[in-house]
Formats: sequence, C-alpha cells, structure tokens
Amino acid sequence: MRGEVTLPGDKSIAHRAIILSSLANAKTIVRNFPLNEDSLATIAAFRKLGIKIALNKASYCAVVHGKKLYGLRKPGSGVYIKESGTTFRLLLGVLAGQPFKAKLCAGLSLSRRPMLRVIEPLRLMGAKISARSQNYPPVTIVGNNLKGITYKLPVASAQVKSAILLAGLFANGSTRVIEPVKARDHTERMLKLFKADLKIKGSSVIVKGQKELVSPGPIYIPSDISSAAFFMVAASIIPDSKVLIKNVSLNPGRLGVINALKRMGAKLTVKKSKLNYKGNEPMGDIEIKSSVLAAIRIRKNDIPSLIDELPVLMVAASLAKGTSVFEGVSELRVKETDRIKSMLTNLTKMDANIKVVRSRGQENIIIKGVNELHGAKVKSFGDHRTAMSMLVAGLAAFGETSIDDISCINKSFPNFLETINKLI
Repeated sequence: MRGEVTLPGDKSIAHRAIILSSLANAKTIVRNFPLNEDSLATIAAFRKLGIKIALNKASYCAVVHGKKLYGLRKPGSGVYIKESGTTFRLLLGVLAGQPFKAKLCAGLSLSRRPMLRVIEPLRLMGAKISARSQNYPPVTIVGNNLKGITYKLPVASAQVKSAILLAGLFANGSTRVIEPVKARDHTERMLKLFKADLKIKGSSVIVKGQKELVSPGPIYIPSDISSAAFFMVAASIIPDSKVLIKNVSLNPGRLGVINALKRMGAKLTVKKSKLNYKGNEPMGDIEIKSSVLAAIRIRKNDIPSLIDELPVLMVAASLAKGTSVFEGVSELRVKETDRIKSMLTNLTKMDANIKVVRSRGQENIIIKGVNELHGAKVKSFGDHRTAMSMLVAGLAAFGETSIDDISCINKSFPNFLETINKLI
C-alpha cells in the first residue's frame, strides 16, 4: 500500500455539528461533511423537525439554517433514524426539552440495541419517555420543562453524556455530568464553539440551561480517525507500505488507536496539517509505514478511547509477535452486532489464535500472534467495522478471502473500497 489519501469527515463530529447548528441562531456552513448513512440520517431527522438544510454532495458541504433552541417543529409522523445509534441517543436529549411529543423509530439492528442508559437520566430531568420493553426503539418522548441534575455515569459513554448535556441546554439551572473515565469530548468542544455556558471541572462537565446558541459561521469537519485506523493497520501489516492520511481528527479522547499502534512498534508519525484551519478540534496528517508489530495489553480504562477501533486492532494483534490481551471488552457485544463474536468467528477461520476468557467479572480477548493469516470465507454480520476489518485482514492474508456482504460499510464509509484500491 502506497500513496496519500484524504478520508471523509468524522461522523461523530458531523452529527454534533448538524444538531447544534439546527439549535443555533443563524446559518452555519459545515464543510467536509461525510456522506455516510449515519450522518445523512441526522440531516433527515432535523429536516423532519422543520430545519432547512441544504446539502451539496459534490462539495461535501451542508448549510444549516438554525431556528434557536425552541424552533423545532412537531413532526407529523415518526422520525426514522435508520441505524445511527449516535443520532438516536443525542436526539433523545434534544427532544427531551421540546414542547411537543415525538416518536423515534429505528432500523432492525438499532431496534435491538438498548436505550435505557439514556432514558433513565432524561426521565430524572423531567422528560416523559416510553419504549418497547422499556428499553428498545421505537421510543416515544414527550418534552417537558426540564430541571438540571447531577448525574454520575455508571459507565463511560460519550453518547449518554452528550444526550444529557444537550437536554441540559433546555433545563432550568445547571446540569452536571460526572464521568468515571474521560470519554471523547466532541460535544463539549462543539458546545463551546457555539457559545454555550459550559464548564469543565475535573471529571465533571457542567452546562447551564436556557442560553441561546450562537452560530460560529463556517465549520470544518476533520477526517475520521476511526476510518483512518483501517489504513493505519493495513499499512503496518502489509509489507513495503507507506501511506499518508491527511487532515485527521486528533481529538485527545480518540488517540487510543494511535497510542496502541505506537506501543506495538508501528512506524507511525503525526505531522502538522497543511490545511489552513482554525477550529474546535485538533487535526494533523498521519504517516505510517510497514512495521514488525509486537503484542500489546489494552487495559479496561483504555477502551473508551478506542472502542470503535478494537476490531481492526484485533487483526493487528493476530500478526503481532507475542500474546496480546484486550481487557474489559464487553461493550463490543452491544454494537451493530456482537463484535466479539463476529471477530472471533472470522479470525478463527483465517487461522488466527484468538479466544475469549472471563476473569474477575469481565471479558478479555486473548490473541497469540501467528506468522500468517490464511484466506477464508468470512461474514460481515451486517456490521461495518467488522466488514472493513476483515477486508484489511484479507489484504494481509495468504490466499483469497471472500466476505459475504459489505453493503453495511455504507453506514460509515461508502467509498472505502474505492479509497483502499487507490493505494494498492
């Protein structure tokens, strides 16, 4: 693999940009907007709620005409979120403070994912919420006059934190979220950019409600580091590779994959981006070359900073020298699919030495590196990150690898195949 690429904008940041732009006082221009299914689901949801959003797909630019905090319109029917868990959970936070009733519906996979972690704190703030089996989409929410609360997250979750902070924009008084482990802070950074009354004190994030948001005008979305992870691992394990990935988000809460690969001995360098951009998110270029990787131990506290990158890191560990341990990975079971099952099944077919063990009440993945993987017939399990991870594994393996269905990749990276083929 050789060459340089610019990847789509970070969808975690893109979701938040559309949400806060819709709640702001004026027009906001969002540049390098990613055209994946999840990000487009957020645009569709806010259009349904009465926000005018113009999207130029040729220039990757979205123009959002904000209507202030209480400018959303009651939808005439259910708001369909497709499979975007981030859109669903964050929108619950926004709708908790609106003076109307709304129903959020989801696709088949997302309808099997639990929502109670978000529903419980929003109920404490005063929202009236009902869900299928008390936990699963569809979810009906009746907005209310919210009150600020102090809420300690039971587990680190950027989505739950974000939903509570967004609800806090509408609440009387202050809302404080206490994190057990610092999760990614895209929402806090974006709230500051939009002039929200927000403070960070140690492990607490505090937002004061009832203050209107101010549009910053233009926003640039850096490239998604989760997408970049597939190229970083591929370039590390495929011989004679050298790849430059441009304008990547370097949010401190998302650097887990870079730190993990460096600890494994990857020849990885972060450089200053040449793009003239001043924004709320740090950004840079990542150069990575072929490496001889060594085993790694990833602790439970490391997981929040690289949860989305764990599948492709399992591929890297399968070809690393020594035995790698990924601790406390149970959260992987409640993603688009059970990613522990999908990666264990697929990598075992490719002759990786991988197993799952339980120790002290937590699940750990143990991977003993092998000299080579072998091509096999594998499955995506309908999960975009599993599919892309297995494509990377297939590139590094001896023999042919076939994957049953890769349409799920459109969820986050529609032109993944086209991009990776440019480097081969």
